[in-house]
Amino acid sequence: MKLILQQEVKKLGNKGDIIDVSEGYARNFLLPKKLAVVATSTNVNSAVQKKAAEERKSQQLLDEAKVMAAQLTKVSVTVEAKLGNGGKLFGSITAQDVADALKKQYNIELDKRKIEMKDPVKSLGVYQVTVKIHAEVTSQIEMKVVAKA
Repeated sequence: MKLILQQEVKKLGNKGDIIDVSEGYARNFLLPKKLAVVATSTNVNSAVQKKAAEERKSQQLLDEAKVMAAQLTKVSVTVEAKLGNGGKLFGSITAQDVADALKKQYNIELDKRKIEMKDPVKSLGVYQVTVKIHAEVTSQIEMKVVAKA
């Protein structure tokens, strides 16, 4: 029996896939739990159209992410921090501090979870910070840590 999956099912396929399963499995498990629908011509056409629309949308998001990554490589953000004895900072610079500085200086809103810092920044200087914009696209921004006046 041919079915179209409505959501991902382990060992069968992903949402929108057209699969062929036994009638008993379809009648007793997949159809009652609304995991699949019968693959009629109208259902197949709508599934194909939905899949094409999702692919276009994901491609558009990827293109936007690439453009944003190109713009972010030109960005140099300055973060001010309080200095303690010996040129060390009180605390450290976090991803949230970088996100706040980007919002304040360039009006770019980034989620702090997308900013990856290898080690906590605990001294003045210039650092490279990785920003994960999309699953496939990352960018580097320059971060300058300066003493607060």
